[in-house]
Amino acid sequence: MVKKLLAAALLLLLAGFAVWNFAINNKADIGIEKGEKAPDFTLSSLKDGDISLSDFKGKKVLLNFWATWCKPCKTEMPDMEKLQNDHKNIAVLAVNFTSSEKNSKEVEEFSGSLDLTFPIVLDQEGINAKYGIFSYPTSFIINESGIIEDIVLGTMTKNEMEKRLGL
Repeated sequence: MVKKLLAAALLLLLAGFAVWNFAINNKADIGIEKGEKAPDFTLSSLKDGDISLSDFKGKKVLLNFWATWCKPCKTEMPDMEKLQNDHKNIAVLAVNFTSSEKNSKEVEEFSGSLDLTFPIVLDQEGINAKYGIFSYPTSFIINESGIIEDIVLGTMTKNEMEKRLGL
């Protein structure tokens, strides 16, 4: 009887250790590289108040860093709009490098001229630097769990966006 109790206790201990080890080793580090959990942030948007990256947990996210003076960004934006309209199961979140703009009204006018409906947040907090952005546009493909799956420097077409998002 004592042997059975010891065996059962040992088995429970080993099972508990295995579960704990699995949980520890499968928790992604927060960072800006593929396989890491994207750092959360909260910024003011043009239309919808404050928006956090974590608001989109459970959806794939195309996180795009851009500026109005960036010609490739202007080329890419209509395809991002089409992507958002065609695939409601994903989210497009555009982070404007606002400290490089004349003012936020310029961002509003840019967005209006292209009839953009996806969320645009205004980065006056240094999120661009936190994500290591040095060229525009730069996009992060983030999965439903908040893990960075891909990083794209430069412009993408709608087809490339769909491919990288696995759509």
